[in-house]
Order: sequence, then structure tokens, then C-alpha cells
Amino acid sequence: MDLKLRDVAELLNVSEATVGRWIDEDRIPYYRLNQEFRFSRHEIENWVLSAKQDGFTTEESLGTQHFGLYRAIHKGNVYEDIPGDTKEDVIRNAVELIAKDIHLDAEVITELLLDRETLMPTALSNGVAVPHTRDFLIPESFDVVAVVFPRNPIEFGALDGQKVDVLFFLFACDDKRHLHLLAKLAHFSRNRENLTYLHTHPTKVKLLEYIKDWESSLNRGLMPK
Repeated sequence: MDLKLRDVAELLNVSEATVGRWIDEDRIPYYRLNQEFRFSRHEIENWVLSAKQDGFTTEESLGTQHFGLYRAIHKGNVYEDIPGDTKEDVIRNAVELIAKDIHLDAEVITELLLDRETLMPTALSNGVAVPHTRDFLIPESFDVVAVVFPRNPIEFGALDGQKVDVLFFLFACDDKRHLHLLAKLAHFSRNRENLTYLHTHPTKVKLLEYIKDWESSLNRGLMPK
């Protein structure tokens, strides 16, 4: 889907001037159509996932939806020891559990998630992936992030070649919050301390405490590197 400059600014929760600056600096994917800037919805999403949008990971954008990641994980759950020899197996097995907890159709969600993986792998780097699909929005006023620890690290098509051992399944209720949570998860997974903590496989209660502290630092403008 083609987006205009004002659409991108609204989705990313920044000013049009900020998007214009990113265009001038050639930091955001765009093209021209009839002398107007246009943006591919999928390219913007992949740009957010790539964690190359340093100008986007600022208090201006990430801190605006206070504790959005905390609330999404609170609505979701943490799933340990999910079996599977391939990412397809792990996604299917994880969704069977997730769908029951949030009352969704497991078969439909699985196929949409796998279609997204075919389009482009949702692996970030450092062993983290964020399975999600923009072809489905939760028919509620909240978002859900389910944290999954597979039994064994799995190949996920990550650009750094690293196997994935932490998955954040993302289900959002609107486009803006979808991109916001993608950006937060990408930013969160760039921090070595955060990654070390994730690899301890914390319980939901412990993880929520950690996420709340991390988001508090964003809201105070103390951006962890």
C-alpha cells in the first residue's frame, strides 16, 4: 500500500518535518510519484524492523505510548520450551498455545504469520525474531505480545546468520501501535544487557518488571544504547 508523507508521520508518531529530514538525509526508503513523496507500507515496516532508524528511536516516538510494550506483554504470556526443528514448526506450536489464551483462530493466524515469513523473515539480530502480520489486527482496543522461548535455537533467516532463541509474537489493534511496538522491540533487542536478561528465560512476572523499568527509562529520556 502506498503512503503519503503525512501518513508516515502519523504512523511513526513523528512530525512531517522529521520525515522530511530523514528523506533529505536518505535515511528512510521512499520514491517519487508525480513529484510527491511516496512510501511502501512493507518497506517502512522492514525499515523499522531493521533497527537502522536511529532517528526514530527517540523520546519523540518511543516514549509517547507509555508502557505500551509492558501492557502488550501483560495481555499476552511467556511460553517456555516450545518444540520444533524449523521456524515453521515453532510458529505452529507456539500459536496453538497463544491462540487459546487470546481466543483467536490458530490455523488462520499461523498461515498469516507464515505468509509474512515467506515475504521476508522477521528475524532481527542477536537471536531475536518478531513474528507478526499486518494482514490481521486484533478486534480489541489493546495489543498483545507473546514471548516464546523455543526448546532449541532455530534457523530464522536472520541477516547476521544467528539462530533465534527468543521470539516476540506481535498482535496489534491498529497500524500506528503495530509500528510503534515493532520499533520498541527492535530497539530493545539491540541492548546487550536486555539480551543477556532474556536468555535467562524470565517468568512473565519478572519480565514485566524488567520491561517496565526499561520503558520508564525511555519515558524519562534515558535511552539505553
